[in-house]
Amino acid sequence: MATYTHGQPSLSLGDTEFRRPMVIEIIEKKFEYLRKEKTLNIYGTVFFGTAASFSGIMANFIFRHCFKVKHDALKTYASLTTLPFLSTVVTYKLLVTDALYLGNISQENCVLRSSLIGIVCGVLYPCGLAFSKNGRLAVKYHTVPLPPKGRVLLYWLLLCQTEIKAMMIPLVLQTVFGIFNGLQHYARFGSTLEKTVHED
Repeated sequence: MATYTHGQPSLSLGDTEFRRPMVIEIIEKKFEYLRKEKTLNIYGTVFFGTAASFSGIMANFIFRHCFKVKHDALKTYASLTTLPFLSTVVTYKLLVTDALYLGNISQENCVLRSSLIGIVCGVLYPCGLAFSKNGRLAVKYHTVPLPPKGRVLLYWLLLCQTEIKAMMIPLVLQTVFGIFNGLQHYARFGSTLEKTVHED
């Protein structure tokens, strides 16, 4: 029962005991919403990073074949699997997830950032990394003729121009995954936020 002190209602012990379970229930529901949203977000981000890892494996395979490299296979495959995965996950968290929680991003911006992360971290970065690592191994073990002076980059690109076209497959896939992941993440975040507001 509420009592009044100086014109202000004060809650009695019974009212406090009645309200406490309601407050706890609301807090538990909010935590449940956030837990579900974060779990779904983690799955999407991990899937996105895994796709980048497969892209790295494919890029490594292509450049090893182009440069006829047969040394340090485990070392190059390990780095081309883990580094694209980690870069994709970390970049996605910084540029998309954190921006969503801060409320500084629109749906279009979310999708754009997600797709760009897929292209840069999931295709361009693995290609550059595979090109660099296997190019060094090719020079070290003399598996291909050394390029003439002044035309090193052009020589390497001409050497693998046919095989590199296969990287269009992960480029398209990473772009599609990025768009899909951005849309899903934004929709889940909006749904969770709306439910939380309604609970209030």
